[in-house]
Amino acid sequence: MRPADEASDPFDVLGMGNAIVDVVAHADDALLARLDLQKGAMTLVDEERSAFLYRNMPPGREVSGGSCGNTMAALAALGSRCAYVGRVRDDQLGNVFAHDIRAAGVSFECRPSAVGPATARSLIFVTPDAQRTMQTYLGACVELGPDDVDPMLAGRASITYLEGYLWDRPEAKEACRKAADLCHAAGGRLALTLSDAFCVDRWRAEFVNLVENEVDILFANESEITSLYGVSDFDTALQEVRHHVQFAALTRGAKGSVVVRGDEVHVIEAVRPTRVLDTTGAGDLYAAGFLHALTRGDDLAACGRLASVAAGAIIGQYGARAERPLVEMIAELTGQAGPRSPA
Repeated sequence: MRPADEASDPFDVLGMGNAIVDVVAHADDALLARLDLQKGAMTLVDEERSAFLYRNMPPGREVSGGSCGNTMAALAALGSRCAYVGRVRDDQLGNVFAHDIRAAGVSFECRPSAVGPATARSLIFVTPDAQRTMQTYLGACVELGPDDVDPMLAGRASITYLEGYLWDRPEAKEACRKAADLCHAAGGRLALTLSDAFCVDRWRAEFVNLVENEVDILFANESEITSLYGVSDFDTALQEVRHHVQFAALTRGAKGSVVVRGDEVHVIEAVRPTRVLDTTGAGDLYAAGFLHALTRGDDLAACGRLASVAAGAIIGQYGARAERPLVEMIAELTGQAGPRSPA
């Protein structure tokens, strides 16, 4: 599906996030300990620390990433019309990111920065248990601000999807607030992914207020949703969130996911490939599957099933961008698990 490229064309989803190039490498627990890395977490690092870790990580593979960028690329692969807002520098990695997301079929019109920090990169250490430990240098992402949000662009989207990581910087937070206001003014729906439990810890009060008053569609994993409400068990958090948003899609790893709309609750089984190689991007692809099904008018259970299959497809490979046509990967798992075709 081509992106909407005419001024009058609508978008199914407009995404805003950190434009990052991932460097993915295999590692073991001993290396994580030696480098003092917190397994399974996303940690922000400065340029010096990033350079040190890069020198000490095993050979890696570079691929465009960023949580929201991964979701937009997957949405486009499924046939949705998407646009993306994010900041890169006019350097080699910036050119790689811009080329990759446009080649995926996503509209990306943000101008690269001519000066300032380099394009962001995330060093991802993947251990044999498929867990990923991310050390992220935000670089040019720190320059994302309200001026990057084009009112004409924001008004053309049915859903505006925000990455929770953006809350860590005041200017990016203001850009999110502007996008949210434009979304609601145009009659669209606002979606938010909580991104990381540590991010939720930092901004709990603001996220709770956002979820209760502005968000229509919420994505979170078990640790994020329990952190949001300051509770220790998933069921308590579920009872809280179901009254605050129109849709909540809550992932639980191998336990599957739960999708809710008020009193409507669907428990969705996890769909696993023959081998789980890398959980990087599972949540990003889950969001893509859910949003694609939602925008085409599927019922809530079907949205959850496609989301689960999309997540299952990506964890059977290394990296969060599909190495072959995503529809084909999903179709293979669909035959095993039985959810409706994405086509």
